[in-house]
Amino acid sequence: MSAESLAPAPELLHLRAAGAALVLDLSGDTLPRVLHWGPDLGELSAAHLHALRQASLRQPIGFSIDQPVEVSVLPEQSAGWLGTPGLVGNRGGADFSSAFRVAGSELVADERGAGDRPGTLVVHARDTAAALGLTLTIELTPEGLVRQRAAVTNLADTAFAVDAVNLTLPVPPAAVELLDFTGHHLRERSPQRSAFTQGLRVRENRTGRTGFDAAYLLAAGTQGFGNRGGDVWAVHTAWSGNHRTFAERTFHSVALLGSGELLLSGEVLLGPGESYSTPWLYGAYGRGLDEVSARFHRHLRARPYHPSSPRPVVVNTWEAVYFDQDLDRLKRLADTAAAVGAERFVLDDGWFGARRDDRRALGDWYVSDEVWPEGLGPLTDHVTALGMQFGLWVEPEMINEDSDLARAHPDWIMATGARLPGAARNQQVLDLARPEAYAYILRRLDDLLTTYPISYLKWDHNRDLVEAGHQPSGRAGVHDQTLAVYRLLDELRSLHPGVEIESCSSGGGRVDLGILERTDRVWVSDCIDALERQQIQRWTNVLVPLELMGTHVGSPVSHTTGRSHPLDFRAGTALFGHFGIEWDLTSATPEDLERLTQWVALYKELRPLLHSGTSVHGDHADPAYQVHGVVAEDGSEAIYALVARGTSELYPTGLVRLPGLDPDTVYRVRPQAPGDVPDGNAHHWGMHLPWWTEEGVTLPGSVLSEAGVQAPTLYPERLVLVRATRA
Repeated sequence: MSAESLAPAPELLHLRAAGAALVLDLSGDTLPRVLHWGPDLGELSAAHLHALRQASLRQPIGFSIDQPVEVSVLPEQSAGWLGTPGLVGNRGGADFSSAFRVAGSELVADERGAGDRPGTLVVHARDTAAALGLTLTIELTPEGLVRQRAAVTNLADTAFAVDAVNLTLPVPPAAVELLDFTGHHLRERSPQRSAFTQGLRVRENRTGRTGFDAAYLLAAGTQGFGNRGGDVWAVHTAWSGNHRTFAERTFHSVALLGSGELLLSGEVLLGPGESYSTPWLYGAYGRGLDEVSARFHRHLRARPYHPSSPRPVVVNTWEAVYFDQDLDRLKRLADTAAAVGAERFVLDDGWFGARRDDRRALGDWYVSDEVWPEGLGPLTDHVTALGMQFGLWVEPEMINEDSDLARAHPDWIMATGARLPGAARNQQVLDLARPEAYAYILRRLDDLLTTYPISYLKWDHNRDLVEAGHQPSGRAGVHDQTLAVYRLLDELRSLHPGVEIESCSSGGGRVDLGILERTDRVWVSDCIDALERQQIQRWTNVLVPLELMGTHVGSPVSHTTGRSHPLDFRAGTALFGHFGIEWDLTSATPEDLERLTQWVALYKELRPLLHSGTSVHGDHADPAYQVHGVVAEDGSEAIYALVARGTSELYPTGLVRLPGLDPDTVYRVRPQAPGDVPDGNAHHWGMHLPWWTEEGVTLPGSVLSEAGVQAPTLYPERLVLVRATRA
């Protein structure tokens, strides 16, 4: 962060940015309390802030302590809070309850907010009796995101066991409904809603990676909040290992959202002078989910290492050839890919060691002499001569028991010490916290990237971490493994700064802001069925901007569901993301190749808009239809998809509103080729919408957003595109 000034923090700190505000109470010597997190309150004088504090104090109830119970961002039982504690730990059974007292605080002001006052508060506290130090970092970013983390330090001569460190953000009583996510392989990030009732709702992830069933984003909002309306407060844990996310409401009139790393027993034992740092907890407030998402997207796009070059059209070989890697076949595939406009060619699993199937050779990261007697050079030369980048699949965190590496170093496999975990996908986990294993993997990847013109790694992770300990002690090691993976990615990127890395984890099993600090996109799901992808991509996009989402055109019959979809539906779905192709193009008809070439050309035309604009989603009343799109930041243009997920009760289909347009701008709205064929009975009978022409219709943004336009009636599992441009 670019620091403009460093100064002691005031007793009442008011931070504002991008229409959001955070008011912190730093009075006294207890930990910071949040007086307000939500919409911008405008300019407030010191007197106003003191009045806000006075108006916010709760009435004492006299059962836990005889004074108001003030809940800090790291809640403490010593303050009378009897809900989920901020720090859980002990020193030989004692010092189980903290009572931190602030020793000092400082404010780092950030002037990137264009007139607002974003900034970072750093608070130093100490519990003398428990001999613990605490550093809290609380930030309001220029995009209006709140993020915070904590570091606990052991100040004694004896060890302190840390079992959990939970950070929280309060939400107002009006937040009565919760949204979070569940899912499984091939159906990631499936939304679920529930009432925000009294008690504790906890989502725990113990898979050792972010997980299919992670809360992902936990949102609390006013009744019926949607994409475009209602007040929403949401949190995300930026961590790629085990974590715990929760919503808690008590009879003290306190409602909290919180999270922390989920530590396995004995994972963090602090020796004298040692510290433990939590992952970042992100919080976003918005009027509707789209505004929450926009804060995350703008924050990610503001990073100095965010991908800045146009996101290239990707062709991945997995669903084209699987393990059947043959130079001539792959050269033909590359020729066809280049002809339709592909810009990156990725060789998937099967290129190394004895890897002819998924049961062996993970860990043996040497180019197979059997499949590639001349090395990968003949293929990389052919691909790059066609003007495409070359990418390679790897799975560095895993190992097969049937591998040269496992036979040479069985102690490098993560285990309890007494037994190996049960195999999953015929593989185990390589202990990267072990220095020798880490050095081996770094050396092998560095050698591959040095030897060949590889500009992209598809970095996979295909099993959960079960009984993941360090041999021979058997001490739990998910925490160490997560940090080791981060360190490996950081070091590899430092050695090869031009190489992009994709986070793939059995598809979309590792999607979070922690892994995205070190990678350039996520593989959204192994399911490329366009109907399933409509939901999976929508909810991945609630956190991740489109340019970081791998979205591919699959084959006519889905590999994972057996469904058949026309090319326009498959390509129109993949358009909204980082577009790619996962299909044996050598088997495609000339007509399909010509049509695919048109979609590739449209993606290249639209990617400046898709990858810089604001993602929008309509709250459409008809559950069979969905409307989503991207609006340019300056409001000058937009692209929308009108999607028929099923058969509508309405015939013909009704009006659809186009969200996010500038109400004071006049737009020309028209169908966008090649997504301009309204495939449905009315179209085939020759009955067309009056405005569904090349000229389209011209209307103010206020009319398009509030009244809408008549949508064409479509067959189920079809879509059309609508383009809006400033008239």
